[in-house]
Amino acid sequence: DGVQIIDISAKGGYSPRVVVAKAGVPTILRVSTNGTFDCSASLVIPKLSYQKFLQPSGTEDIIISAEQARGTLQGLCSMGMYNFQIKFQ
Repeated sequence: DGVQIIDISAKGGYSPRVVVAKAGVPTILRVSTNGTFDCSASLVIPKLSYQKFLQPSGTEDIIISAEQARGTLQGLCSMGMYNFQIKFQ
C-alpha cells in the first residue's frame, strides 16, 4: 500500500546495524524488544526528535513521513553506545 516497513531488534544493541531503504516512501520503523533491559531500550532518533523508553518486550512503530525518508537516519541509545543507521536511497 505504498508503505515500507523496516524491522530493527533492540537488545544488547540494535540489529541490523545498517539498513538500506527506498527514499521518499512513507516508512514504518518497527522496533522489537524481547527481555530488553539494557540501554538499547532508551531509543533516540535525533532527526525525528524522537526519544522514548521502549517496553522490555513488545514492538514500537515509529512513523517516518516520505519527506523525512531521505539521507541517513541514525538511531542510538541514550548513552550513545549502540546505534543503527537507515540509509534512504
